Amino acid sequence: MPQLNFKRQEIKYRLDEGQRARFEFVMQRYMAADEHGPSTVRNVYYDTPSHLIIRRSTEKPTYKEKLRIRSYTDVTDETPVFLELKKKVRGIVYKRRVVLPLGEAQATLDGSRAPQGQIEREIAFSAGRYEGLYPAMYLAYDREAFFARDDHEFRITFDRNVRCRWSDVTLEGSTEGIQLLGEGESLMEIKGVGAMPLWLAHFLDAECLRKASFSKYGAAWARQLELEARRARHLAGGPARPGVGERRVPQAGLPAWGEVGALPLAASVGAGRAVRFAS
Repeated sequence: MPQLNFKRQEIKYRLDEGQRARFEFVMQRYMAADEHGPSTVRNVYYDTPSHLIIRRSTEKPTYKEKLRIRSYTDVTDETPVFLELKKKVRGIVYKRRVVLPLGEAQATLDGSRAPQGQIEREIAFSAGRYEGLYPAMYLAYDREAFFARDDHEFRITFDRNVRCRWSDVTLEGSTEGIQLLGEGESLMEIKGVGAMPLWLAHFLDAECLRKASFSKYGAAWARQLELEARRARHLAGGPARPGVGERRVPQAGLPAWGEVGALPLAASVGAGRAVRFAS
């Protein structure tokens, strides 16, 4: 049975191809691949018409939450998916989720289905606090996951090809979207509670890697605002050509302005400092 409740800290790093290859070589001794193997993670994030949830999240409050539906496989209306409420309180991530057919998960969020059980009621209560909640953003990425050989609660995931779209926001069908990371770049997430293993701290220090403040949904919303502002300027008679280093990536159902390069990395605490997961 899949895990339905999580409490952990999640630390993110952005790695280029060389750093990832070196890390995978080092971690062979300490980490094992997830039994499910590589997967494409598909997500639909729910928000209000004014983007209230993600706006609050980007303000970095003490408490923030996200509502989403997630699948690791191709989806139809009857496919079991994860309906999730993800909360973050003072740096600690709490995740509550249930497995439901896609149609029932959607109905729980829009209020047309009575929730069953404690977790469903918690999720439905959170959803009911937002007026006009709707599927606002699609996010997909190609993931490889690993767990520590001596502690299955300690996990590391690598996400490549992180892409988003804000039209045709459904888990069914295509996984295409606008890229949010640089070419060859991976987002590494370290997930656990307690002390970070010394071998991992030594690697981060040797590579001079810094923690990345990177929310996938936050980055996708920033890209949406950027492209919509550019289109508005264009329609108003502003510059008609992309800027330096930008390129158009025409995609069905997406804005005419395409990928514009990776968002800036927000560096924070150096890996050379003592790093601990909160207990």
